[in-house]
Amino acid sequence: MNVIWRTLLVIFRARSRVRRGKGLDPTAVGSIRLTTMPTDIDILRHMNNGRYLSLFDLGRWDLLIRTGLFDAMKDRGWYAVVSSETITFRKSLVPWQRFEVQSRFIGHDEKALFLEHRAVVRGEIHARAIVRARMLRRTGGTVSNEELFAAVGKPEGVPEIDAWVHDWAAASALPPVRASAPSDWS
Repeated sequence: MNVIWRTLLVIFRARSRVRRGKGLDPTAVGSIRLTTMPTDIDILRHMNNGRYLSLFDLGRWDLLIRTGLFDAMKDRGWYAVVSSETITFRKSLVPWQRFEVQSRFIGHDEKALFLEHRAVVRGEIHARAIVRARMLRRTGGTVSNEELFAAVGKPEGVPEIDAWVHDWAAASALPPVRASAPSDWS
């Protein structure tokens, strides 16, 4: 609920942009403009590190809607979940600062899609996140990439994912849901 009003506004604006013919190719960079609000700020008077990921969700909503992927998912009873993400910070965002959230699909592996999100001020990257997302069915189970691409088409021109992203995804993976994952700190 922490960014529900912003989420609804982004969804409304993305739908409006599609109606005006401003949809996106699946390989395009989506961009939304935001302002750092007082509710985004921590005790150090800059945007809280956890808030970046919540605001990057807004970029993902815009991208899913404007590429048409959201409607295809909704029609089939699918939804996307983040399975892992990593973020790197370069410069702080301060109260009332305007910035862009730029979002792009950057590729896939055998199980998931990868996206990149950037917080950008006047062309300069302030933070960047890599997100690995899986498609699930509302009725249970996962949607394979083969099924996803059969339904919505496999986009041409998606860049190759940097090797470190594959390494990170493998190194940060937890056991599958049905496997044991004890919390052992030793």
